Amino acid sequence: EIATMVAAMGSVWRRISFARRMFCAVSERKVAANGAMLHVATSGTQGPALICMPGAMGTAETDFGPQLRSLCDAFQVVSFDPRGYGQSRPPRRTFPTDFYQRDADDAAAIMDALGHKSYNVMGWSDGAISAVLLAAAKKQATEKLVIFGGNAYMSASDLEAFEATRDIASWSQRMRDTHLPVYGDELQPMWSDAIDAWGRIVKEQGGDICMKQAKSLTCPTLVLHGAKATVHVAPFTDGGLVLPPRSPILSTHTTLPAPVPPASAPS
Repeated sequence: EIATMVAAMGSVWRRISFARRMFCAVSERKVAANGAMLHVATSGTQGPALICMPGAMGTAETDFGPQLRSLCDAFQVVSFDPRGYGQSRPPRRTFPTDFYQRDADDAAAIMDALGHKSYNVMGWSDGAISAVLLAAAKKQATEKLVIFGGNAYMSASDLEAFEATRDIASWSQRMRDTHLPVYGDELQPMWSDAIDAWGRIVKEQGGDICMKQAKSLTCPTLVLHGAKATVHVAPFTDGGLVLPPRSPILSTHTTLPAPVPPASAPS
């Protein structure tokens, strides 16, 4: 009977704890970062800091809303709308060849502005790429790294897969419902600009996005990649990319569809 009672109490406590996490308050503000005013969302006041980096076309809310609301009892969660996305407009997003590094630098500036000297990094899709660049550039600050739906390089065939999605009318209803309310008529030209940028990366950089930086990582790193993603580009664990021994890497293939493709949108 005691064991049954303890089990029941544990079940009740877990439900209460879950409900409390789901109602964590999310604070929003503008933060100056490298000459831009970026929209930043935060939750939690204790525990280690965690910066969550959205994917292409993504925002703090569209890509990391659940994490902001459910991890705040254990982490100080931070996410943001990358410059030119979401509420970090105007101006509209631009895609210079180094836009991934720009996002990484912006994330580092945000964490500095918030007073976080060390932090964990989580990145999704394009945000996974920028997360690698951030962790590689800020080795002393980065404690752990989690990335999913990202890629260290892009091949010509990968680019063809994205070209097939250039017209947003080809996207799934779920993807259009996620991004059209945020961007409206800006979504189509913005997505086309992103594909053009990936084309330049393939042509001018041989498709190398962050191979060198990924190999230089020293923090514990968890890599996940969705095996059922509609747009499937080579993830960090393909193509002979081996991270150094000081960066333990665990790769797993999920069976869930990704909410946005590696380089983000339709998946």
